[in-house]
Amino acid sequence: MEITEFTEVLLDAKDEKKLTFAKLGKLMGRSEMWTAALLYGQAQATAEEAGKIVTALGLEEDREALEYFLTAFPSKGLGPVVPTDPLIYRLYEIMQVYGFPFKSVVHEKFGDGIMSAIDFTFDVEREKDPKGDRVKVIMSGKFLPYTKW
Repeated sequence: MEITEFTEVLLDAKDEKKLTFAKLGKLMGRSEMWTAALLYGQAQATAEEAGKIVTALGLEEDREALEYFLTAFPSKGLGPVVPTDPLIYRLYEIMQVYGFPFKSVVHEKFGDGIMSAIDFTFDVEREKDPKGDRVKVIMSGKFLPYTKW
């Protein structure tokens, strides 16, 4: 995935203002993960949400272009290549190892179908552990059964 100039401007302003995705999300009534996806061009804001972000980040000078970026139809995904960023690659690796087991368990519990990535939430929590803190990933997607015809 190419990081756009707009994303760089938004992230730089976020860092300069010492804001978190959680704080920006709260401003709009959205989750931190959705807000992060928005700044990376992977989600679409309403005009009102885009205005709140631009104002909170103090980017009035580039308001029109940034609001357009935030409200445009997103081009979702990482692209056709295997990700090279270590954290993102680990998620890819997890699906390589556990993808079919995950699919089998879902099918045993729900039947033939998929987990929606549209009617979906994705949260990250820090879990204290004496051997080193853990990253807790919580994904919740609506089950969509395949139709028989």
